[in-house]
Order: sequence, then C-alpha cells, then structure tokens
Amino acid sequence: MAGHSRWAKVKHYKGGIDQKRGKLFSKLSKEISVASKMGGGDPNFNPRLRQAIATARGESMPVDNIERAIKRGTGELDGAAYEEMTYEGYGPAGVAILVEAATDNKNRSAAEIRLIFHDNHGHLAGSGSVAWMFHRKGLITLDAPGLSEDDIMLAALDAGAEDVRSHEDIIEIITPPNNTLDAVSKALEKAKIPIASAKLSYIPGNLSPVTDPVLAEQVLALLEALDDHDDVQTVHANFDMAPDLLARMG
Repeated sequence: MAGHSRWAKVKHYKGGIDQKRGKLFSKLSKEISVASKMGGGDPNFNPRLRQAIATARGESMPVDNIERAIKRGTGELDGAAYEEMTYEGYGPAGVAILVEAATDNKNRSAAEIRLIFHDNHGHLAGSGSVAWMFHRKGLITLDAPGLSEDDIMLAALDAGAEDVRSHEDIIEIITPPNNTLDAVSKALEKAKIPIASAKLSYIPGNLSPVTDPVLAEQVLALLEALDDHDDVQTVHANFDMAPDLLARMG
C-alpha cells in the first residue's frame, strides 16, 4: 500500500499528531493564508481556499481565526508573508520523502529540516531527486465507519475521480490535479457524504518496502519529527509497511 496511506494510519497509531490543536490550527491558518494569497480571498472563485476553509471548519477552527487568516493572505491584515517550499530527501531503508512547507524564512526552514533529516538517519537531497517518484493528484479523505462504499464510488467516479481506495477505517479518493478535485468534493457534499479533508497531494508511484522493525521505527520517527515542525504542512513518503509491523510500532 502506498506510503501516504500508511502515514495516515501512522498518525492514528501515534495518537493523532495532527490533533495537537494549536499546531493543527497553525497549519490550517497557513494553508488558508497561502490559498488567499495565490487565488484571492473569495472562496466562491478560489477552490483551494474553499477546501482549506472546509477542512478548518471540519476541525472546529474558530470562524475568527479563519477570517484573520484570509485577511493576512490578501494583505488586509499585517502578518508573516508565507512562501510555499518543497524539500526532498531520503530516510532509512531508502524511503523517499517529500515535504511541503509554508515559511516566512526559507533559510531557517531549510537548515532546520536538513538537521531533522540528519538527526533521524536520513539526508536532505537536491531538487528533483525525489519528486519524480510522486504524482501530483487531488486527494480526498473520508472517515469510513458508517459510510456506504457503493454510494461513495458512485458519486466520486461520476464526478471524474480516478480511483477510490479503502484502507480499513479510511477511504481515499484520487482525482486529477485540476478542477476535478473541487467537482468531486461538491458531488460528495451533494450526496451528504462528509469529507475529512480534500487537497492536492503527492501520491507515490514507486514503493519502498520496510520490513526490518528497527528501520521501521527510524522511518516513523523521521516522519513524525518532520510533521511536528512548525513550518511543515504535509509529509509524503513512499514506504510500504505491513499492517502488523505498523501496529507493533504503535
């Protein structure tokens, strides 16, 4: 199974890294600000912003926080000007890792992320060294319990989704990296299917199996350290780990 799915499961086994509310709200706020900066502050004409707001609301982020993040992005309020950055590297067992970040200080972020790789048995690599192993796609995540997979597949595929994947208590819908992501999201909402998250993502094509428990623990430690960094928005990895090994790591 692809690393992005495994990493989603890791977060559940690890006790919900993204459930640290302050850090989660900070990441959501950055995404809203960047989306507003790139496409304007009106969610009706900015699909990325619309999805960011929907995700924030799904996590019970206060409305005032959302509005301030939009205004910071459009320049109506003073605040840090965030720039999107992508870092590429390798972890233990040759696992390829792609890190998406939003930062107001590129030099500081690069140095700190390089150190995280170094301290966790990995290394930061040059631009393009890892990105070719991933495909840019739309990724919609649903919490599976209580949902009808038939209804989900019907709504998603009719709206242009490429694939629907079920992983125990998580369902992932893959779309082309264009307006189809927004179209599928709207189709699911129309069908009254709740969305946990919807965003552009990187889906690994080539998988790197991890079978050794020591290396598995090192991989997860590196991913967790990266994900916990204030500037990091999303961590993608191409590892393939058996469910029983993943459960043991929890």
